[in-house]
Parts: sequence; structure tokens; C-alpha cells
Amino acid sequence: MKKVLKIVLLTLMVLFILLQFYPRADKNASRESNFHISTVHSVPAQVEEIFKKSCYDCHSNYTDYPWYSSIQPLSWWLSDHIIEGKKELNFSEFARYNLARQYRKLEEINGEVKENKMPLESYTVIHQSAKLTTSEKSVLATWAEALRDSMQKNYPADSLIRKKK
Repeated sequence: MKKVLKIVLLTLMVLFILLQFYPRADKNASRESNFHISTVHSVPAQVEEIFKKSCYDCHSNYTDYPWYSSIQPLSWWLSDHIIEGKKELNFSEFARYNLARQYRKLEEINGEVKENKMPLESYTVIHQSAKLTTSEKSVLATWAEALRDSMQKNYPADSLIRKKK
């Protein structure tokens, strides 16, 4: 039994080492963006600081990868998580979204923050400083609501509604 256990552990160790040679995805495509949310909407400094602290690692091209992001299989899990986060909302690409999507994303930001769904608990377990305080949640909610109100005043109503195909 001891011999079998040794063989299993040795095999797992070799597999773990071999996994480290598996290629990793390019971590940050380009940090430069002409399509950042601030190019189309006013983002107060306080909101930008909250984004940097709690949102940008998964929802922008400004991801700061931790040291363990180079270790497989953690690298796969982290990359997948970030790709999904950027697909859902990417502040660095926000200006590329049509008005209806921008409008909807602002509503989702408000809802996700108020309902404590963002930032994800799996993220804040490791990044304690990313947890939003009640005050920060209020700042984000007020900003998102004010921006949506501004969009309602400045754009035709039908441009803020997603058209069904």
C-alpha cells in the first residue's frame, strides 16, 4: 500500500511540474485604451479610486496579476475568471459599447454592488482591501444612477433600450 501511495504522489508531482511548462495566456493585452469609460462619461476621482481598488483586476485591461498567477492550474482558473469578467464588463472598452449596453451596464453595476454580488467573495477572500464599504457602495450607486439619469435626458429613449432581434 505504501508503495502504491508513493507512486501516486510521485506521478502527481511530475504532472504538476509538467503543467508549469504549459503556455499561459497573454496577461494584459494593452493597458492603453481610447475606449475607457472616462472617455465618454464623467468618472469622479472617488469613483475611479473605488474601481481601481475593487473592480479593475477583473473588469479592465489594468489587471494586476498576483505572484501565484504563474502557477498552473491556478493560472487557468484565474485567466478564465478574468476573461469572463471582462466579457461581462470591461471599463477599458466601455466606450465601444452601444448606448443601450452602457445604460444597462450602469444599472447592473448599481444592482450588483447593492446586492453584495460584486466584488466576488472568491476575490475578496484573498484581496481583503477590495471589499466595498457601505460608503463606497453608496458612492458607486449614486454615480451610476446619476449617470443613467443624465443619459435619459441627453439621448432618445429608444437608443437606451436593447432592441430584440
